[in-house]
Amino acid sequence: MGNKRVMLPASEVDLTAVKYIPENIQAPHLTGFWFKFFLNLAEVPGIGSLIMNRLKNDNKFDEKLKYTVIPECPMFKPEFPPQEPEPAVVNIEEDAKPEDRVGLALKCLPEYDPASNWSGDTTASFRYWKIRDYAYAYRSKFTTPSMVAERFISAIEEFNNKNPAAPLLISFDPDGVRKQAAASTQRFEQGNPLSILDGIFMAIKDDIDCYSHPSKGATAWMHEVREVKKDAVSVSRLRSCGAILVGKANMHELGLGTTGNNANYGTTRNPHDPDRYTGGSSSGPAAIVASGLCSAALGTDGGGSIRIPSSLCGVVGLKSTYGRTDMTGSLCDDGTVAIIGPIATTVEDTILVYAAILGSSPADRISLRPSLPCVPNFSSQESLQSVESLRLGKYTEWFNDVFSTDISDKCGNVLSRLSEKHGCKTVEIVIPELHEMRLAHVVSIGSEALCALNPNCYDGKGERLTYDTRTNLALFRSFTAADYVAAQRLRRRLMYFHMEIFKRVDIIVTPTTGMTAPIIPPGALKVGETNLQVTGNLMRFIITANLLGLPAVTVPVGYDKQGLPIGIQLIGRPWCEASILRLAAAIEETCAEPKKKPLQYYDILKGN
Repeated sequence: MGNKRVMLPASEVDLTAVKYIPENIQAPHLTGFWFKFFLNLAEVPGIGSLIMNRLKNDNKFDEKLKYTVIPECPMFKPEFPPQEPEPAVVNIEEDAKPEDRVGLALKCLPEYDPASNWSGDTTASFRYWKIRDYAYAYRSKFTTPSMVAERFISAIEEFNNKNPAAPLLISFDPDGVRKQAAASTQRFEQGNPLSILDGIFMAIKDDIDCYSHPSKGATAWMHEVREVKKDAVSVSRLRSCGAILVGKANMHELGLGTTGNNANYGTTRNPHDPDRYTGGSSSGPAAIVASGLCSAALGTDGGGSIRIPSSLCGVVGLKSTYGRTDMTGSLCDDGTVAIIGPIATTVEDTILVYAAILGSSPADRISLRPSLPCVPNFSSQESLQSVESLRLGKYTEWFNDVFSTDISDKCGNVLSRLSEKHGCKTVEIVIPELHEMRLAHVVSIGSEALCALNPNCYDGKGERLTYDTRTNLALFRSFTAADYVAAQRLRRRLMYFHMEIFKRVDIIVTPTTGMTAPIIPPGALKVGETNLQVTGNLMRFIITANLLGLPAVTVPVGYDKQGLPIGIQLIGRPWCEASILRLAAAIEETCAEPKKKPLQYYDILKGN
C-alpha cells in the first residue's frame, strides 16, 4: 500500500477540479456450479478472508476508507439542517387519523372525471385504472370489492401454478381476501366507505409485518425465529383506511439484492418481458402493481429497493425522507438507510398511499425534528407557478453514464420538455466523491444488515440462506469497526456537499437506473447469481437518497428500443416530498410517452 490519502475538509474542496470517473466494479459474474464453488471457498476461514480482501482491494475499499484521513466527524444517521417551507402545499397532521389524512390529500388532487374514463374509448392508448376509478365503480354499483376479489384470486392462483415458479405473492390467503372484500362491499352498500382507499387492493412486501401472515423476508426460515403478532405501523394505517391487504409480496431474499432473484420461492418476472428481472429487492410489489392486480403496494428501500423495480416495471415508486414513516414492524426497522414507501401506477395514487402511511416514530420525532408533512395542492393557483420556478440540478457526466443511451436520451428529453412547457431551469451541478459514497453506503447497509441477522444465524440457519445472500454476508463480515466509522465520516462530508448543491437547485434529476431490465440467465433460477456489474448499473443513481436520507421518486417516462420501461428520478431536499411529487405529476402529465400495456396485465376492475 502506498502513502495515506488526506482529504481536505468538505468546505475547502474545489468543485471545478472534480473529475467524473465512471464506475468500474471488479468482481466475477457467477451462477450455477462456479457460484457454489466460489461461495464454498468464500466461507472457508482464512481462504475466505483472502478472497474478500482481494475483492475489496480491487474496488479500492481500503484505499478510500482505511488509508484515508477524513477530517469530518462521523454522522451515524442522517442529520438535516432546517428547511424552508414548500410552496403550494397542504400540511398534514401526523397525529390525525390516516383516513382523515387521505381525505385531505384527495381534496388536493387535480379535477378528474372517472365517469368519462369508465365509458370511454376502449381503443385509446393504454392506461391503468386509478384508485379514484375503483372508488367510482364501487359507489356507482358497477362492481363490488367482492367481485374484484374473485378476479384477483383467480389471477394469483394462475401465477402460483407457473412452472418454473414465478410467484408475485409468497403468503396468500384467499379466504382472508374474500373476508376483507365482503366487509368493504358491505360498507359501500351502506354508503359509508372508510376512505378513498376502501376496497383498494394492496400487497405488502415480505419484510413488513401484515398480520396474520408470517414475515419471512423471502427466506426459508425467518418466520421460525420471529413471530408476527400484529401489523407494522404503516400496514395498520392502511387497514384503518379500508384497504384490502392481499398478502406478502415476493422479494430478493432479505432485501440484499437488486434483481429480485429468489431461489427459495421462485423469481418474479417483469410484466413487460417475462424473460427479464423486475429489479429488486421489492420485486413482487412492483410486478403486482405493474400487472394491474393491485393499485398499490408497500415496499422498503435501503438501497433503491423501491425505485429500481418501479423503474424497471414502469410504475411510480416513492422513497420518502429517512424517518418520515414509522418503520416499526419491519425487518429493517433498526437501520439508518431504509424507509417503507408506496409503489403505485400513478403519482396521484402514490400521494394517497403516502398520506395514509406517513408519520414519524416517537423516537425519530425527537432526534430528527421532521418538518410537518405535506402534499402538493394541485387545486391551488400557486401550484403551476411553483413548478415553473423549480431549478433542476443535472450532473451531466453522471447523468450520461448509462448502459444504454436510450435512457439518458429519454430522461434528457424530459428536462427539455419541462423547460419548454413549464419554464423549469436546468442548472449544471457537480457532485464530488461518488465512489466514496458507494463504498460508504455498502459498508453502512452491510454492517447494519449483518448486525440484525447475526443473532438468528445459528443452528445452521445461515447455511439455509441463498448463495447470493451468503456471498454478500461474507463481504459484510470483512468490514471492520474502523471501516464503519470511516463510512460515517464520509456521510457527513457528502451531506455537506449536497446541502450546498440544494442552495442552488431545488431538485436533483437523474435517470433512476443505468440500465433497463436485465435478462434472467437460465442458470440463475435454481441457485441465484452474483453479478456486481449489473448491480452497479442498477444502483448508479440510487445511493444518494439512502445514505443521506433524502426523499426521491421514480416516475416512468418511456421505453427503450426493446420496449422496456425507463424511469427518471427526482431527489429532493430533506422533508420536501411534496416538491418532488409535484414535479413527478407534471412529468407524468406533460412529458412522458404514452404507456404500453404490459405483456402480463389483468383488468380486475372491469374483468376485460
